[in-house]
Amino acid sequence: MPHSTTPVDAPPRADDDTALSHGLKQRHLSMIALGGVIGAGLFVGSGAGIAAAGPSIVVAYALSGLLVMLAMRMLGEMSAAYPSSGSFSAHAERALGPWAGFTAGWSFWVLLCTAVGLEGIGAAKIVTGWLPQTPEWGWVALFMVVFCAANLAAVKNFGEFEFWFAALKVGAISLFLVLGVLAIAGVLPGTDSPGASNLGDFLPHGGEGLLVGLLASVFAYGGLETVTIAAAESPDPVRGVASAVRTAMWRIALFYIGSMAVVVTVVPWDSAEVVEKGPYVAALDHLGIPGAGQLMNVVVLVALLSAMNANVYGSSRIAYSLVERGQGPKALGRVSGGVPRTAVLASSVFGFGCVVLSYWRPDDVFPWLLNMIGAVILVVWIFIAVSQLRLRGRLEREAPDRLVVRMWAFPVLTWVALAGMVAIFVLMAREPGTRVQLYSTGGMTVFLAVVGYAWQSARARR
Repeated sequence: MPHSTTPVDAPPRADDDTALSHGLKQRHLSMIALGGVIGAGLFVGSGAGIAAAGPSIVVAYALSGLLVMLAMRMLGEMSAAYPSSGSFSAHAERALGPWAGFTAGWSFWVLLCTAVGLEGIGAAKIVTGWLPQTPEWGWVALFMVVFCAANLAAVKNFGEFEFWFAALKVGAISLFLVLGVLAIAGVLPGTDSPGASNLGDFLPHGGEGLLVGLLASVFAYGGLETVTIAAAESPDPVRGVASAVRTAMWRIALFYIGSMAVVVTVVPWDSAEVVEKGPYVAALDHLGIPGAGQLMNVVVLVALLSAMNANVYGSSRIAYSLVERGQGPKALGRVSGGVPRTAVLASSVFGFGCVVLSYWRPDDVFPWLLNMIGAVILVVWIFIAVSQLRLRGRLEREAPDRLVVRMWAFPVLTWVALAGMVAIFVLMAREPGTRVQLYSTGGMTVFLAVVGYAWQSARARR
């Protein structure tokens, strides 16, 4: 397999206007890392997991959180050693060849572009719940215009949006945790402690329910990779990546596992409100805190808008990096004002397409899009694990000083993580609800691998 003639991490060009800027500050990266953990999947998708697994959803989030921590540690090791806006795609190319970088990069690009549309539709549904006379498609269009324009202007706009979005999310979920713990302890005025009354039926649907909850929880963690992409546009990418990865464990434990524990302790797991309103709104309503449920809806809206902003940014930078490495149309690699504006526009096209879809098929477009992106994040994690297995030995031989972040108990935990990822694929094949996603993702991955191989072979013959 011939390798690309373009370096995986091309050096910055002399003309700053035609190279990516370094407009992200350390405070931006710190808050992106912190807020990136609190994704739309946590607020929106966790209700279905609770309905399937009951109180054992805490175990499901702990298991999937452990897997994510291992994947982030591996990615952090490589990204601190080789900072790149291509992140895992560039690492896969370095470790396995151009076909792997092509497959990992463009499959993640499809995932992010589709997610932009999904999040736009989800945010529009919240707003039309408040303003029922307004059209859903109109709100999707408005959100797309705002975030497309912000990302076209300058990378610092993305950083500022994410800084304040993340600050609000962190503040809200921290307040939720404090109120929940006070209520459970019986010291919140006007509420009685539920004790352990809602935890008695810990596995209401047995092991099968736990497995469904595990699958639901895995996909809630998507978005953590953005900080390793964004770090390449900061003055000190190594410091940014190292800091984000080293604090990932407590952030996942506190925000995901901690909040799930509070929800299932406060609210009966089989309450219809958990799915209809979302677990966080249901918990606050159950505590009888005036207006808190609607306030949490505002936070959910912010989480969705934050995810839209991050995904427009992430998809454009992945596309830019792929083109820089000779793995995409050259037009997408054009940079002006330190921003790959053509890539931003191309990455926003699908989101604008969702404006049409939400007008044409408002009732079934959401599940259709979910099936389309399927299990792409698992494919990306597998590329991360295999790449780290290949690159670690090379780093230790050639540049041990670059190992600022080290994978724990290498190679044992890397193999454990790989086994966990394969096990989730097997579970997806067993469940009718996720089988379609698995097959659609598998088909897309094989297609991209073939296209990537053909693309590089054609370049080598020129």
